[in-house]
Order: sequence, then structure tokens, then C-alpha cells
Amino acid sequence: MEKVIRLCIVVFIYLSLQPFLILNCYAKEEENTETKLNLYAQSAVLMDADSGRVLYGKNEDQIMAMASTTKIMTCIVALENSNVEDFVEVSSYAAGMPKVHLSVRSGEYYKLKDLLYSLMLESHNDSAVAIAEHVGGSVEGFAKMMNQKARDIGCFDTYFITPNGLDAEVSETGKFHSTTARDLAKIMSYCIETSEKKEDFLEITRTPSYSFSNYVKNESSGEMNTGSRYFSCNNHNAFLNMMDGALSGKTGFTSKAGYCYVGALRKDGKTFVVALLACGWPNNKTYKWSDTKELMGYGLENYEYHSFSETEIDEKKLTPLPVENGQTAEIGEKAYTNIKVPEGKEEENGSVDSVDNYEAEGVREGLLLRDDEQVEITYEIEDKLTAPVEEGTTIGKIQYKVGDIVYLTKMVVTEDAVEAIDFRWCLEKVLWNFGL
Repeated sequence: MEKVIRLCIVVFIYLSLQPFLILNCYAKEEENTETKLNLYAQSAVLMDADSGRVLYGKNEDQIMAMASTTKIMTCIVALENSNVEDFVEVSSYAAGMPKVHLSVRSGEYYKLKDLLYSLMLESHNDSAVAIAEHVGGSVEGFAKMMNQKARDIGCFDTYFITPNGLDAEVSETGKFHSTTARDLAKIMSYCIETSEKKEDFLEITRTPSYSFSNYVKNESSGEMNTGSRYFSCNNHNAFLNMMDGALSGKTGFTSKAGYCYVGALRKDGKTFVVALLACGWPNNKTYKWSDTKELMGYGLENYEYHSFSETEIDEKKLTPLPVENGQTAEIGEKAYTNIKVPEGKEEENGSVDSVDNYEAEGVREGLLLRDDEQVEITYEIEDKLTAPVEEGTTIGKIQYKVGDIVYLTKMVVTEDAVEAIDFRWCLEKVLWNFGL
């Protein structure tokens, strides 16, 4: 009977505490849930432009149409592969592009620089084709240049067919003009951070308005004279006036892609890029601005810069290494070499996606981190060596990681050279022991 009463008491206590245990379980689950932002875009990314790290993503690797956000790649490829003072002759194909267009005419001439402003401020489709034909020889040739540049900067889920972003598909392969939010953010990061033409890119995309004219070629002298047609372009990137630090951006829309946007902001030593795909359809033109401000605000509020030097290297991991078959001062002693992490012998590990991201300017010194994130150092160092060992030989590495991603690798090298035991060394030691 006593056992039955005790059992009843235990069951009663357990049932009484059950609601609290359940609530506590939910509380812990809530604590571990990542932040969820209310975004309109079907695919979105907030990226640290310096490291290429995705700070917030929503379907960030889903392959989707990108509309006129394409033109950031068109612009940077043209800047890197041509002279902006070149004169561009307009083809009938370029002149036949649908709206939005500059209304260029076949046979007219324009400065490449002027067409780039038309491309980026007003998103003119005919200007895009004229630029592509001039720089790449043809639209197809220019598309190859765009796709190669995409691969060079680590964008392997992007496929360009058109220079203006109009929807297109290759029937033989089923591939269509597309990207991912992650790749699009990488491309913008390259344009504003890494490209040798980044200042030109920023100057064009930040200009409020721009005016120019066509040119007429003097057939006898070959000289170019100012034509009679004048154009004025206004910047349609409204985000430039929405947030302090807004840096650059490009809008886009097609019936397949919906409203798209890629934009950058630089403030308080942080540079963020937002990429949005399928961010509403008519009449939801303002959704992209809402999502952009939401993501940029999240980045500014939650991420701070932390230097890798704040995480100190454990010197105990850098103890001298034994060297087998190494010469020593005395017979019977063990040979060792000191090891160190030399300044300047580092590897840039690129973005969260690939160590083969784009080539960075110098070695990154830190990362943007949330309060709940920290840099961890891991060590991969040989436990012993075999003579001969040269001074400065790489024998390991230490890596700076956040989660499972390595952002910086420093090489570990030998400080001392150690010669291998040979006949001459043996003879010298024997003679020395006998006082000879």
C-alpha cells in the first residue's frame, strides 16, 4: 500500500510539472530559432560586401530570373574591357530593342560613356545591346564575357544570355537568363569593392542626372561631331535617398522576374549588399524598397566589426617540433626546430561559398559578427619532421573560423634549419669525443 501511495505522489508531481516542462522546452526552442524577417521577396540576401558572407538569406540559392539587375554586370564588363571614350555605332538590332529604351537609331554614333549612363540611370535596353555589340563583337560574344566574369568571381549559379536582362532561354539546353540572390549580391560586391573600375562604376550609378548627345561621323575626315539629338537621364534608384550611407543599386522588372533589386550601403565601417528577386508584381512596385530597408536595418543593428587579432593564438600550440635524423650539438640529443606564424604569410579564404571567390585587395583583417557569434581558431600542424629541414618551411596552418566556414588561414613555418645526420657529422662527433 505504501508503495502505491508513493507511486501516486510521483505521478501527481510529474503531471503538475508537465505544463512548465513543456513551456520551458518551447522557450529553449524559441531561443535557438534564427531571426525571421517579414520579406516580400521570394528570394533575398543580405551580404557583407567585404567578406562575401551571407548575413541573412531567404531561398538565397534558388535560381530565378533577374531582369535589369543584369545591367550591373553589363556595366562592369564594359568598363573593364573597353575605353569609355570609344564611339559606338548603333546596329539595327540594338535600335529595335523594346521599351524601356533610349530610342537610338541605326547608324548613329554615341560615346560608350554616355551609353553607360543611359544603361544604369534609365535602364535603357537598346543602350545595353549597343554596348554589348561594341565590347563583345556581338550579343553572344558579350554574354560569354559576362558568364566568364561570373565564374571568375565565384558565381556558378548564374547564366547570362542578354545584356539588358530581358527574359531569354536556350531551347537546346533549357537554360534561361538567371541568377540567385547570393550570386547577384556577389556581383554587386565585386563591382563596388574589388573591380579595378569600382570608382567608375560608383560614379555612374550614383549620378542623379546626366545629359549627352549623339555624334555624327564626317565621312571625308573621319572626325566625330556633336549631333542634333540631345538626351537627359535621371537616376531611378530611389534607395539612394532613403537611407544614410546608401551607395549604389539597380532596379529591374520583367513579367517573369517580377520586381528585382540589388543595392549597397556603406556606413560606420560596414558595407552591406542586398539582393532581391521576385519582390512582388504590379501593383507592388514599392515592396523592394521595404525589403531593402528591412534588411539593411537588420545588418546595421545586429552586426559589428571584429578583428581577427581579437582572438589570440594559443602559443602552446607553437612549441618546437622534434626532427627525426637531425643533427644536434651532442650525440644522443634530440633535434628540434622552433616554429612561428610569420607576418604576411596568409591566405584569403574568400566568401562563405567558396575559397575561390574574387581576388581581394590585401588580406582581410576581420569580420562582421553578431553578438552570439565568435571567431574560433583551429590548428593543423605537423607533430614531427624529418631532416633535412629548411628555415621557413611551411609545416602547418591555423584557421580562423565562424561556424564551419574558414575566413582566414595563416601559415605556420619553421624558424630553424636542421641538417640531416651524415657521415661527416658522425665523424666529427666521434673525433670530438676522443678529444681529436
